[in-house]
Amino acid sequence: MGFSKKVKNLKESATLQAAAKAKALKNKGVDVLNLTIGEPDFSTPKSIQQAAIKSIEDGSSSFYTPATGLIELKKAIIERTRIDYGVEYQTNEVFIGNGAKYVLYALFQTLLNPGDEVIIPTPYWVSYSAQVELADGKNVFVETTQENHYRVTVEELEKARTDKTRILILNTPSNPTGTVYTAKELLEIGNWAVSNNIYIIADDIYAKLVYNGNVFTSIVSLSDAIKKQTIVVNGVSKAYAMTGWRIGYALCQSEIVSQVSKVISQSTSNPATVSQYAAIEALSGNQDIVESMRQTFEQRLNDIFPLIQAIPGVKVEKPQGAFYLYLNIKDTMAMCGYDNVTNWVNDLLEEAHVAVVTGEAFGTSHHVRISYATDMDTLTQAISQINKFIDSKRI
Repeated sequence: MGFSKKVKNLKESATLQAAAKAKALKNKGVDVLNLTIGEPDFSTPKSIQQAAIKSIEDGSSSFYTPATGLIELKKAIIERTRIDYGVEYQTNEVFIGNGAKYVLYALFQTLLNPGDEVIIPTPYWVSYSAQVELADGKNVFVETTQENHYRVTVEELEKARTDKTRILILNTPSNPTGTVYTAKELLEIGNWAVSNNIYIIADDIYAKLVYNGNVFTSIVSLSDAIKKQTIVVNGVSKAYAMTGWRIGYALCQSEIVSQVSKVISQSTSNPATVSQYAAIEALSGNQDIVESMRQTFEQRLNDIFPLIQAIPGVKVEKPQGAFYLYLNIKDTMAMCGYDNVTNWVNDLLEEAHVAVVTGEAFGTSHHVRISYATDMDTLTQAISQINKFIDSKRI
């Protein structure tokens, strides 16, 4: 049977693959401590559930909506963005899709021609590069350093820029590092993008999950010119514990929305109507639950970070946001006799029954990502088993 070259060359999402391996081992009766998946360990708040149920019972969710989403949801997104970012959008500058991941996919399909270049600072979320390839674009990776807190600079971006550069992806707070860019850094990057006519895709999915006095700044709030050059991507999955509902959205120029709508109408059509009604409640309802979850993540981070720092050989920056720790285990691997991080990760799962994600999935060769979106008992037990694994492997 023949398959397209795109599919044959495409790699499965490493985070989902790692989670699947952990689940397969668990199905065999092994007690696996799973630190792979980036989703809150909270149920969707009751008020959001009830809004969905109401839409089912009154028949509202029985029908198609416009391909780019309900006008009521677009208005809720615009109002939430006005409150959170201090920036105004119109309804023709918003589109809604089946999760932020699909929103990104639709954007790349819309904006890229074969050979167009997309600058991606490393480490990066696993699906960016694959989606660019699916759109026949070219990934241009710009390596950041732990010494600079995994932030890319304008000087580094300028070195990577060519006349084919079309898009810069900027994720703050970052998955996997938890880095949050300052307003000054964002202004410099934004002005650089404007002067070179490069779109910024601002992946703000973790915008509400920032800790220990750090502050999220939306790049679109810094100037009208930067706002015009930027496509904000966000969703309800992380901040509202709604990963399963699959609602993401983008805010951008109306000309982009009108073109993306063609892709959506010919691929998925509208996102599930019931999920859209749930998202309206999430964005326009009481926001106290968001702060409560944020505080829980912050406390977990502060509790486990000293334990992570104490793991032999590990070098790690304390995250400012999101819910991941990105561990440099180069020295740890050396003391255990490993020269390949994925082999280390696989053995950790098979022998210590702790599931983490290899840094190779994020574009680095000596790191692992740990999610702390799980309970403290699981986290502390996992760290204990990681330490025992390292002790057993010392050479």
